[in-house]
Amino acid sequence: MTKRPISFSLEKESPGSLARAGVLRTPHGDIKTPAFIAVATKADVKGVPSAAYEELGIQSVIANTYHLYLSPGPDLIERAGGVGAFMNFRGPTMTDSGGFQVFSLGVGFGKKLSKFLPEEASSDEGVSVYSKELATAHGKLAIVDDDGVSFTSHLDGSLHRFTPERSIEIQHKLGADIIFVFDECTSPAAEREYQKEAMDRTHRWAKRSLAAHRHATAKNAAQGI
Repeated sequence: MTKRPISFSLEKESPGSLARAGVLRTPHGDIKTPAFIAVATKADVKGVPSAAYEELGIQSVIANTYHLYLSPGPDLIERAGGVGAFMNFRGPTMTDSGGFQVFSLGVGFGKKLSKFLPEEASSDEGVSVYSKELATAHGKLAIVDDDGVSFTSHLDGSLHRFTPERSIEIQHKLGADIIFVFDECTSPAAEREYQKEAMDRTHRWAKRSLAAHRHATAKNAAQGI
């Protein structure tokens, strides 16, 4: 059976302001907006059992494409029925593209550098959680080019590659209701010229991501999925 498309309806607006409330309808249920989306990086909201989601008002979760790709793998999650079924959650799910993890492996690696603050203003809470041994062995763990990103796993140092098409393919296997285009998350300390280059590259990747998504959606529809 073909899944129903995602739609949004505006329920109420506040005169004289931009405040509004609406309903985002997805194949796995509705999300009343504005909404808090819980972070389920590895298909799990840390410290919160899935049975408590409804009581806590968690309508939807967002999982991490990079981490689930490395472990347990998109094929296993697909066989389980998608990331929602895998984590025993029946509501709408989202997945990111892996773009920020590429940043943390590359220019952000080992620098205590966030995507919001320059290095000198960052706290001790850095984006990198990887070992010094891997940093020494591989140097810069992610290399960006116009076609995609080559990176080494923080788990075992194995080599991998993400392109817009590959990111979308993985996210389709994860089975999320809402998926993200593959993007390049730049360092806030990067020069303006590189920020512009990365922005243009991200726009090209967005077009490729959309084309890959439409191709996969058409293929699934033809198969009655």
